[in-house]
Parts: sequence; C-alpha cells; structure tokens
Amino acid sequence: MIQYYFLLGVRSLRRNPVLTALMVLILAVGVAASVSTLTILHVMSGDPIPHKSERLIVPLVDNGPLKGYTPGEREGDEMSYRDAVNLLASGQGDRRTAVRGVDGTIEPARKDLPVFTAEGLSPTRDFFAMFEVPFVQGGPWSEADDKSGADVMVLSGKLAERLFGNANPVGQRVRFRGFDYAVVGVYGNWKPVPRYHRIIGGPGAFGDEDELYIPFHNAIRHEMGQNGNMNCSSDRGPGYQALLDSECIWIQFWFELHSASDRPQLQAWLDAYAAEQRKLGRLQRNAPNKLFNVMEWLEEQKVVGKDSRLSAMLAFGFLLLCLVNTVGLLLAKFSVRAPEVGVRRALGASRKEIFTQFLIESAVVGLAGGILGLLLALGALALIGSISEQIAVTTHMDWMMLLVTFVMSVSAAMLAGLLPTWRACQVTPALQLKSQ
Repeated sequence: MIQYYFLLGVRSLRRNPVLTALMVLILAVGVAASVSTLTILHVMSGDPIPHKSERLIVPLVDNGPLKGYTPGEREGDEMSYRDAVNLLASGQGDRRTAVRGVDGTIEPARKDLPVFTAEGLSPTRDFFAMFEVPFVQGGPWSEADDKSGADVMVLSGKLAERLFGNANPVGQRVRFRGFDYAVVGVYGNWKPVPRYHRIIGGPGAFGDEDELYIPFHNAIRHEMGQNGNMNCSSDRGPGYQALLDSECIWIQFWFELHSASDRPQLQAWLDAYAAEQRKLGRLQRNAPNKLFNVMEWLEEQKVVGKDSRLSAMLAFGFLLLCLVNTVGLLLAKFSVRAPEVGVRRALGASRKEIFTQFLIESAVVGLAGGILGLLLALGALALIGSISEQIAVTTHMDWMMLLVTFVMSVSAAMLAGLLPTWRACQVTPALQLKSQ
C-alpha cells in the first residue's frame, strides 16, 4: 500500500503543476541554504584524524614574566626552544615532535625556472609517522640525519614536479637558502582539514599544504629565522644563540601517546618538569600546565568561530521560513481535493489511510525538493569555493552530507504536510457528497 501511495504521490506532482513547482522550489532553496552552510560547518568542525585524535597531545607551559601577570592569562600557544628541546629528550609518549616554520629561496637547477620562494616546516622525524604523512617516493630522513641536522629535505608532490618534472627527485639536490639539500622523500596528497598540526603561525587552519620539510635541528644549525609567530615578552640579547637561550615562544610541540589513558601520566610528568624548572628560576608564574588533544586544541584555537555557527543558525531559520510557506501551499493544494477525500471516505477509506496517503505525497514533494536542493547546494558550494583556495577546502560535500540533504528535505516536507494532511482528514463525507 505504501508503494501505491508513493506512485500516487508521484502522479500528484502533475496536478496543479505551477503550485507543485513553487513548493518544490521553495523547499529546495531552503534545503540548499541549510545544507551548504551545514557542510562548511561540518568540514570545519570535523575530526581530522579520528582514529588517533585523543592520543595526539599539545602541551603548554607558561614561561612568561611575573611582572604584569594577571592569573588566567597565557603568554602564548607555543613554547621556547629550551622547553622544546627538553620535551624532545623527555622520552614521554611513543613519539614527540617540535615544529617551526621555515621559508627561503630555491635556486632550481633547471635554467628555465627562475629563483622562487618556498615555505614549509622544520619538524623532527617523528612528525611524519605521528600525522601519517603519505609518501609516494622515498621516505622521511633517518634518525642520524635528525640528530645531526643534516642537509636533507622532503618535498611536496607539487614542488617536486615543478623542480624535476616526471623524474624521480629522491637523491637529487635542491639549493635552499644557499645550501644544497639532498631530497630523501616526496609526500603525496596530504591536506588535513583543518590543518591541526600547525594552526598557529602558518597559513592558518585552512591554508595551503607545506611545500617542503627540513629537520628541526638543521634549521637551528643554519640559524634560520622564524616563519610564523614569535612572542618575546622578556628582554633577550643580540644574536641567534641569545634567541635559543631566551624565553621567546615560537615552537609548536606535539606528543603521541600509546593510549589516551596515558594522559594523566603525561600531565604528572609535565607538572614535575615545571616544578624542576621553577627551581632553576624559570616559570615563575606558576600557572597550570595544560594538555590538549586534537579536538580540544581546535576548540581552544576557535577554529570554528561564532560567525560560522551564526551563519548555520540563520540558514536553518531561513529553512523554517520556507516550511511555513510550504504549509500554506500544501493547504491550498489539499483543500481543492476535498471532494475526492469525501468520496473515498464514503467508500470506506479510514482517516488513517487518507492521512498516510497525503503524508506520503508530501514526502514525494520533499524528495523532489531534495534533488533540486542538492543541485543548488552543490552549485552554491562551488561558487563559495571559487572565492579562494583556503575557502575551497571547506566546501566539499561527503556522503554523509548527501544523506543529510535528502533526510532533511523529506523530513521538512512531511513536517510541513502534517497540518494540511490533518485538515484533509477532517472532511465530512456527507457534506461533500451533498455538494456534488
């Protein structure tokens, strides 16, 4: 019977075609507006590495000066070189990495390419395994290269193609910042959304991929300047070594734990570390030491701002307005079918059967609106994504959002059809038959 009512609903689309088209269009526009904003919010607030996000931890210790300190404030969201080196040597967790930004000029060996600037990161070797960077050629540098800060480099696939075309870059040399680096690996398409591994001090949570990676200790050995944030609230002397010895914060740090249950142990170690540093005259603010997993870190950095949530709320408010208009149109459509309902009731159809039939017809309208709404949503997302590359990474609709589109459309149409359907069921057969 449900199938029969569904077929009747499909046939009813041809009744009052102007009214039906108007309902489908209103519903489609409301669904498209809601789904497009919901898709962007879904991508922005999604877990970029769900199978291990609870095990990837950002530690923060407040090494700011005591003078002018207000409890509850924090010096920044990175750490000093001294703390980063100490945490690297701590042995805590399964893996550890310090991350900083680098940039500089590349002098291509090819004569047809001019000198250009490239940007990337300077992490330790564990970075690649921690964040599951996919390699298409070669691999990360060795532990020996990591410790010695050797002149080795990992390229993005895009930069490797630009420099070497279709040739294998592994073993080739790239002149970067006046030094010759040996290419040890090329990573493939790796664009986590958001860029949780380095939200601070880089291109942002939805910026472009890194073009290259060099060892953390290599950037230090060559005294490379920082490409990103640097907060120096305390005085420091001149020279690069003075920067390394200072309390300036400019390095991001990550731990990978074996299990999320190891977090209390890491917290205890961090508190003990801070206590030891205070005995050495550092960390005088005595502020709480904090740990953040991936999702907590995204929340702490306010990756999804209030304006994004407000946009989603406004879009759903617009959908509600569309539903109100759809209710009026369905009332008009079902009211002209009162004689038909009267005849069916006189022939023995129950109110439940009439209610089911009309509700399924409303669902058919919603299905049609969902198909059109999906096309409009895809068009809206493509238009929004064309504004910039940073926005484009948030405008991809996945299978979950496809399902949400149809569920939302059909549910909205059935919700809008409740009142008109109930009104249709109240038709008195005797009055309708008498009027014929």
